[in-house]
Amino acid sequence: MSTERNLAGGTDERVRRVRLPADRRTPATARALVRAVLVEAGLDELLNEALLLTTELTTNAVEHARTELDIEVLADDEGLNVMVSDFAAGPIDDVTAGPRNDASDITEVSERGRGLLLVDHFASRWGTLHLPTGKGVWFRLDRKARSTAPRDIAGRALTATAEGPPPTAPSAGAMTTLMQLAPDPYADDPLPDFAAGLLARVAEILGAAGGTVRLDRGDGDGLQVLARYGRQPRHDDDQLRIPLAVNRPYHGEVELDVAPSGYARPLAALMAERLSLHLENDRLRRTDLRRQTWLTFLAEASELLAQSLDVELTMALVPQLVVPRLGRWCAVHTVDEWGRLRLSAVTHEDEAALPELDKLLKETDPDSVQGTLREAVRLGIQLPIGPPLEGIAVPLVARGQRLGTLAVGRHQRSRHDPDEVGVLEDVARRAGLAIENARIHAERRRVAQTLQQSLLPPVLPVVPGIGFAAEYVPTGDVADVGGDFYDVVPLPDGRWLVVVGDVSGKGVQAATVTGLVRDVIRVLVGDGKPLPEALSRLNETLVERGGGRYCTLALAAVRPVGPDRLDVSLHLAGHDRPVLVRGDGRASFVGSGGTALGLLDTIVSPAAEVPLGPGDALVFYTDGVTERRRGSELFGTERLRAAAMPLAGYSADVVAARLRTTAIGFSAEPPRDDIAILVLRNDAA
Repeated sequence: MSTERNLAGGTDERVRRVRLPADRRTPATARALVRAVLVEAGLDELLNEALLLTTELTTNAVEHARTELDIEVLADDEGLNVMVSDFAAGPIDDVTAGPRNDASDITEVSERGRGLLLVDHFASRWGTLHLPTGKGVWFRLDRKARSTAPRDIAGRALTATAEGPPPTAPSAGAMTTLMQLAPDPYADDPLPDFAAGLLARVAEILGAAGGTVRLDRGDGDGLQVLARYGRQPRHDDDQLRIPLAVNRPYHGEVELDVAPSGYARPLAALMAERLSLHLENDRLRRTDLRRQTWLTFLAEASELLAQSLDVELTMALVPQLVVPRLGRWCAVHTVDEWGRLRLSAVTHEDEAALPELDKLLKETDPDSVQGTLREAVRLGIQLPIGPPLEGIAVPLVARGQRLGTLAVGRHQRSRHDPDEVGVLEDVARRAGLAIENARIHAERRRVAQTLQQSLLPPVLPVVPGIGFAAEYVPTGDVADVGGDFYDVVPLPDGRWLVVVGDVSGKGVQAATVTGLVRDVIRVLVGDGKPLPEALSRLNETLVERGGGRYCTLALAAVRPVGPDRLDVSLHLAGHDRPVLVRGDGRASFVGSGGTALGLLDTIVSPAAEVPLGPGDALVFYTDGVTERRRGSELFGTERLRAAAMPLAGYSADVVAARLRTTAIGFSAEPPRDDIAILVLRNDAA
């Protein structure tokens, strides 16, 4: 690709290119490709950002372009390039690649959704390209040196650096900080300069040799030096100490290396009072900022949890949201059908500590963590977790049902403050609701699969000289039941009846009508009713009890005639004509369409006699095959006929499987409608 050299930043390059379908599994495949290139190139520090941006671009292309994708990954000594190209027609507005702090670019990107905002935020450079076959979006991640200053559990720098505050542009690794670590609350703090100036003026007036202002913000770091003047005080009785009049959790003091005379104390107290006013404003501002941060966190957590309808994935996601922002470790326990707690997900900020944590969480002594968790579930209240783990257990409750517990370990230096406890309770409520929603969806999916299977025969009969084979693919929504069905029923006169039908709509009501149609046909033909009469009776039943739904149906009564011939009496009630594939490779449509069942009081269903010689096959199908869509293009009946022609001479199961594969492969999207294919073949030698 021509952009490979233009976007590259180094000479020792590693390149991977692959074409992927527009499938929901494509982002995972693209991530695996990017991860492999990064590991090979030794660019592990770019892993988080690269995987996030790759996911955004591939997901966006899959959702909107709906075509195959070309993924190109290029790594060099200085960084990584990734380009995602699609084959969708239509123009795309130019977005000039440039610095991330360009306001005009940000305005343009904001109109394209949050995905490109993330690309704009983390990428060193990015842009779009017009290609002869479509369009592409690329990004560049440069390797940058990271700060080596030690940080505490909340992501705050523990020691001041001479270089001053960090740059505003995000560096490599910024995504981890954004998603998991709280931002530095003391960045660009004006208080140290104000306190230092005020202390210097008072010390000069009093003739003090030195002075110190100490402040504890209640964040677990204890008293820290906020400002210092001159030499360090000697800490004896000649020192002047004035406490700061601030509200909890703030507290501190002013210390001056001067004798506590009648003149010095009032002046120092006046200085402490003025400084306390500024500190109180600072406390209120930080409290408000902290609460806004928690609200943002809760909103993002809710959005992330709401996107998952998989139970295991939802439970695995909760600890990742909590650690390390709200604690050092987190565990999710769920209650099974016997009321026992089961460890479902656990994480620790130090992966080396996971085995020991897992062991402690599984102990069942009354005084163990399990005992505390059981009490939290039983009482429905939060409870403290004692040593050695130390933390808090919050029950998971959804719609009045107790699902389990969310256990969170305390921070390394401090216990949870009231704000954090409130956030934990809110996270537990949202997590419980997300888990319950995922469970409901899983149960609905199981019910749909069970109901769907009940509407299809478990196996097709084995009849000498006659080959039967069927393929069924449900709609892409696995939690819904379709109306397509097929069956093979023995008739009293020795014939076999092939049934292929399609009830309008989806869901439980469609499944109910499908079961009704299937059972009525079996009863009527079992009583020896002729096929035209059986169709007429079935139509009357649907008009009365179908609830406004209709059904298209294909019936084919098969009778062996002689040693090598089958006679097929074909009746179509609004159903698509089957494909007759002769043993010599010719293929054509047979039969004539009639009236769909359940729409009118009377129907027309012309009969057609179709003789099948040795090797001939009759292919029945539903509209999920012919109406399979790729963009604006349909699979269609002619494409089906063309796909069936080369299959002449193959067994019924091979024909059905090949046609299923051809129909599914026509589009990268999951099926929008059920696909049912049934093949009847003359297997005479």
